[in-house]
Amino acid sequence: MTVRIETLPPEREATLLAAYSGAVASTRRRNLAVVVVIVALYLLAGWMAEVRPLTFLDNIQNFTAYLGQILPTLTIDNLPADVAAWYWGLPKWLGLLAETILMAYLGTLFGGIAAFALCFLASANLVRSPAIRFCARRFLEVCRTVPEVVFALIFVIAFGLGPMVGVLALAIHTTGALGKLFSEVVENIDMKPVEGLTGTGAGFLETVRFAVVPQVLSNFASYALLRFEINVRGAGVMGFVGAGGIGQEFLVAIRNFYYTDVSAILVLIILTVVTIDLATESLRHHLLGREAHA
Repeated sequence: MTVRIETLPPEREATLLAAYSGAVASTRRRNLAVVVVIVALYLLAGWMAEVRPLTFLDNIQNFTAYLGQILPTLTIDNLPADVAAWYWGLPKWLGLLAETILMAYLGTLFGGIAAFALCFLASANLVRSPAIRFCARRFLEVCRTVPEVVFALIFVIAFGLGPMVGVLALAIHTTGALGKLFSEVVENIDMKPVEGLTGTGAGFLETVRFAVVPQVLSNFASYALLRFEINVRGAGVMGFVGAGGIGQEFLVAIRNFYYTDVSAILVLIILTVVTIDLATESLRHHLLGREAHA
């Protein structure tokens, strides 16, 4: 049995080879242009932000020296006593840390509820009115554009010092961030259940309740848990502006040059955030995995 191999005429082969070479050259030129633009923007951003690598290298020893100052003196022979002296304020710090976590929890809860209520109004596949979508989306943008610290400063002036300020600031920013994520999830749902309920005369609330929420609930919970992780870190910063929590004690230690207290509180915050991250990550994967197998 013989196999016949078709060959192209020399003219046709030359034409295809020229077209391929031209396409490759065009792709290389385009990639090179993209690299040049990225490098130019990088240099421009560094110049406008006054990034000075030589200054950074000249002063990097100040950073390492500060790290050396805040580290405690721990010895093998007297390790328990050294650790006890390092964490002399542990009961007080744990109380402030619990306050920080509660601030993050309440801020996430209130912000999540508001985001849940607004995300459906910002979804193009559910709301046909451009005016309603525009107002909902712009409101969410304002909530997430202004940093939590700015909201906290405003609330400190209005309500005074205290954890309530941090809760309000986190709740507003969480509303904007989760509202955006929630609306994107809603816009990617299967519209067949929605069309079925709408065709039977169901109203907006009934359609959302029975056709939309069952499809998005797992993703909503996953994003809310992720936001809780972020808010735990954000709540720690709230204390810098008088919003309570461990951040306020951390700022006091920095300002008064209580070096070992700075490292003790910092390690405590890091361990807490890592623990919460691991726990919420496991729960998020469980929720998404359950949704995938549903």
